[in-house]
Amino acid sequence: MNTRCKLFVMMLLEYFIWGAWLPLIFGYLPSLGFSPAEQAWILNAFPIAAIVGMFFSNQFCDRNFAAEKFLAFSHCVGGLAMLGLAFTKMFWPFFGLMLLHCLLFVPTMSIVNSIAFAHLKDARKEFGFVRIGGTFGWILAAWPFTFILVDWDKVHQLTPHGIVGWIGAMLGSGLTGDKLKAATAWTFAVAGIASLVLAGFSFILPHTPPNKSGGEKFAWLEALKLLKHPFVLVLWLVTLVDSFVHNCYFNWTGSFLGTSVAAGGVGIPGNWIMPVMSVGQIAEMLTMFILGATLKRLGWRTTMIVGILGHAARFAVYAYFPQHKELIIAIQILHGICYAFFFATVYIFADAYFPKDARASAQGLFNVMVLGLGALLANSICPFLGQKMFTHAGVTDFHGLFLVPMICGLAAALALALFFHPPKETSPATH
Repeated sequence: MNTRCKLFVMMLLEYFIWGAWLPLIFGYLPSLGFSPAEQAWILNAFPIAAIVGMFFSNQFCDRNFAAEKFLAFSHCVGGLAMLGLAFTKMFWPFFGLMLLHCLLFVPTMSIVNSIAFAHLKDARKEFGFVRIGGTFGWILAAWPFTFILVDWDKVHQLTPHGIVGWIGAMLGSGLTGDKLKAATAWTFAVAGIASLVLAGFSFILPHTPPNKSGGEKFAWLEALKLLKHPFVLVLWLVTLVDSFVHNCYFNWTGSFLGTSVAAGGVGIPGNWIMPVMSVGQIAEMLTMFILGATLKRLGWRTTMIVGILGHAARFAVYAYFPQHKELIIAIQILHGICYAFFFATVYIFADAYFPKDARASAQGLFNVMVLGLGALLANSICPFLGQKMFTHAGVTDFHGLFLVPMICGLAAALALALFFHPPKETSPATH
């Protein structure tokens, strides 16, 4: 296996882990009897780890450990913690294991990039191929569950004949209700196994020694200085809002898709929820191919606004057309536009508008919003809103829920249109 293929597999496994447990956890935690506050603490383990990682642990790991060895250690311990989550039903052990996993996993998201950049001959041309392995891994993580989250009682009642008959019966007999929530524990087992596989795979990755060159002792302080530029501050705050909206999607979509029509949802069988959501990642891969041409034609601001409006449009469909199952599935395509046209564009913008010595700080500044504060805000608010919108009749007011991120998305797009005015030619961070 050549180096590029090794790096592709590394990215695939890295994002397979995250994609395996994240989509269904939001509906799983209430089934364990956790209060909204307890759910918020568990969901916020990842953004807390992201904030810690952006400010401290990423830089510490990068300068003190060989990258591939740190990757192996993190995924070994983090994988065992994830396996433990599959069997844990009490709050404090669950929160502790999730926090341990996240504190070790988040730095690896930067580490895998560092390994890739260190061993690609031409990163501009080759990194796209390597990074798309991560998106492919997220998509791949969804499909084992079409065969795992199966209601075997229904399958046996259908008395299928032959392999084709059995496969058809399994695909059409997804778990629902309490059975689905209980079986969601398998997502942690699958993620844990994948993490241990990556821990082992790390030992055949090319050696990447620690970066001893030094640099800013506290690079995040340099990043905060960038906020003195008004257009950076505006984009930073808009990124917070869009990250909140983006994380509302993950908080509520799985439950919305799996809830029966009678209870206010879409009524998709449990084993098809993650594959339906993975349509967004498939669209993301396709959208990334046209991002360069779109930026050239529309420019920074318009491209970002289209990305934000994609979120608003998707939540509008959720709110006003929940009974149209085919439309709900089709609208998942907008995820590619939402991610590529806003988040990916923000990272490209930071790379283009700031000089080389400020780019890492700028990327970290926006990462704090994308992976940290935005997710923290959504994960703190969504469990309480979800409980408030649950009626005594057993019906969830998804319409009211989805209006919140829809309006926030529209407000963020308007703010960007009115107040985001970057310099046309020179890099402002040099001034």
